[in-house]
Amino acid sequence: MENETEAAAQVINGQVEAHVISAAEDESKLVRDAVRKLPSHAVKELLSMGVCIRCIFRLIGVSECIYSCTSLSTSALSTALEKGMCLEGDMMDNGLRIQEDSNSQHSSEEPELEPNLCRICLGILQFTYHDGKEMLMKSDCANEFALLIAKVVKQEGHQIDSFSLEVSIPSRVMENEQAVWLYMKRKYNSELWFPEQLHSEFISAKDVLKLSITNPLETLLDIKSSLSSAFRIRLTYTDSAVKIKVQKSTEMKECNKRRKTGADDMDTIGGCVAAGTDHSNSCTGEEYVGRSCNGLHNHDFPDLSQFQLEKVSEPCRLTFLCHRNPVYIGGRYLKYSRNVSQTRWIIDDERMGEASVEEIIGSNILPIFHGDNYKFHAAGREDIDVRMLGSGRPFLLEIQNARHVPSEVSIKEMERKVNNLENKLVKVKNVKVVGSQGWNLMREGEAEKQKQYAALVWISRPLEDDDLKTLSSLEDMPILQKTPIRVLHRRSPLEREKIIHWMRIERIAGSSQYCLLHLCTQAGTYVKEFVHGDLGRTHPSVGSLLGCRAEILQLDVTDVKMDCF
Repeated sequence: MENETEAAAQVINGQVEAHVISAAEDESKLVRDAVRKLPSHAVKELLSMGVCIRCIFRLIGVSECIYSCTSLSTSALSTALEKGMCLEGDMMDNGLRIQEDSNSQHSSEEPELEPNLCRICLGILQFTYHDGKEMLMKSDCANEFALLIAKVVKQEGHQIDSFSLEVSIPSRVMENEQAVWLYMKRKYNSELWFPEQLHSEFISAKDVLKLSITNPLETLLDIKSSLSSAFRIRLTYTDSAVKIKVQKSTEMKECNKRRKTGADDMDTIGGCVAAGTDHSNSCTGEEYVGRSCNGLHNHDFPDLSQFQLEKVSEPCRLTFLCHRNPVYIGGRYLKYSRNVSQTRWIIDDERMGEASVEEIIGSNILPIFHGDNYKFHAAGREDIDVRMLGSGRPFLLEIQNARHVPSEVSIKEMERKVNNLENKLVKVKNVKVVGSQGWNLMREGEAEKQKQYAALVWISRPLEDDDLKTLSSLEDMPILQKTPIRVLHRRSPLEREKIIHWMRIERIAGSSQYCLLHLCTQAGTYVKEFVHGDLGRTHPSVGSLLGCRAEILQLDVTDVKMDCF
C-alpha cells in the first residue's frame, strides 16, 4: 500500500514539474517572439539612457501578455534581449545589472547591494525597493515579489474570499515616461514601427506591476482578484529623492539672498560663493515635459543630444497595507440607566457618567471581528439622563479592518452576552451584519422619523380636566424653537420649526400637580424645552398652553419610528 502511495506521489510530482517546465518554455518563447519585433537601434538607445527592459517593452508597445510571464527573471529577460539583438554586455549593464546565475536571490541578506535602477520607473518594475526598515530589497521576478506580499497578507490573518490590488507610484515616474515618449516621438516619428497611436497604447508602470503580480497572488492566496472586493492590498511607493529635495530646499531658505559677484560664472548665495555654475542648455526629463506642456513647437525644444534622464541613486520606499472595507453591524439598543451617555463623554479628563452605550456595545462586538477599531453611529441621541425604552434606537457599528466576519450564530451569542451583563445598563436587539446600504437606510429614516416620549411633569397649579382636553385636542401643532440655552455654547444660534404630532396627559394617583405627559414629535424636537419654554425661546410650550409654570423632572424615549433594524 505504501509503495502504491509513493508511486502515485512520484507521478503527481512528475506531472507538476512537467507543467512548470512547459509553462516556463511557453513564457520564454513569448519573450523571444516579442524581442524579434523590437527596433534594435531604439532599444540600444533606451538601454544606454538607463531604462529597464520592462519599461522598454511598454514604451514600444509590447503586448500585455508579456507581463504575465511572472516566472521570468530579470536576468532571463536580459539574456533574451541580448541574444535576440546581439547587444553588447556592457550596453546591458547601463540598463540593469545582469547576473550570470538566473536563480540568484536578492533579499535583506545583502543590504549593501547597490543595483542599477531604471531611470523611468525608479526600480519599481525591477522589484527593487526600500522596506520600512530602510533595508534594500530586490526580487528577481514577479513570482518572488508576489510571495513577499502574500506573506504579509497571511500574517495579518484576514478571512477573505477575494482581493483588489491598488498601487500608488510617485508622479516622477509618469513625468519620466512622458519625457522619454516625447523624445522618442521627435526622433522616431518618421519610422514605420512608431505609429501615432503608440502613446495611447503603451501601458503605465502601475498597470504593468498589477499585470505582473495579480496572477501569482491569486495562486498564492487561493482566491480571485476583483475590483469590487472589500479586501484591498495597497502598495504605496514613495520617492526617496523627494526627501533629499525637501532638505535642500530648507537649507536654501536660510540663504535666501542671491546676487551676482560680477563674474558670469560665479554666484553668491548668502555670502557663499559657488564657482563653476553650469549654465549649459542641457535638459532633464522634467524640463522636457514642462516645455511640451507649455505649448512649445518641436523646433523650440532643446537639441535631442541634450536630453538626459536624471540618475536614480535610491529606490523608492515601499509600504504594504492590507485593509478590509468597513463592516457594518446594525441593530437597536435600549438604555435603562440615567447615568449612561450615548458616546464616551470626557470633560477635563473626567468621565461623565458610569459608562456609555458606544463602549458597552463596541467592546463586545469588536473582538469577534478581530478589527482594528470601531465607530458608533446612531439615529439621533438622547441626553445622559434620558432612558431609551420601547423598541430601542437604531444604531450602526462600523468595524474598521475586520479580519473575520462571524456567522449569524456568533452574532446572536454576542447579543445574548451584552443582554446578560451584570449591570443591566444596556440591551441590544435585532443585531446583524448589514451592507453599506444600512447606512443609507438609517440616514433616510432619521430625517423622516417620529419619536415618542413619556415625561414626568410638574405644574405650578392643580391639574384640571380641561387641561387634559386642551393638550389632547392638539394635533400636528407647529412650534418654533431657538437653540436651547443649555446647548448654546456648542450649537449654532438658529430658530427651528418642529411639529408636535399629538399629546395626552396621564394623571398620577395621589398627586394633583404631577402628571405623565405622553407625546409624539418630529425628529430633532427639544422636548425638555417644549415643556418649560426655555425662558420664552420655545413657543408655544406646555407651560404657555396651560397658562402656568411647567417643569420636566424625568424623560424617557419610548419609541423611535424607523423602518430599519
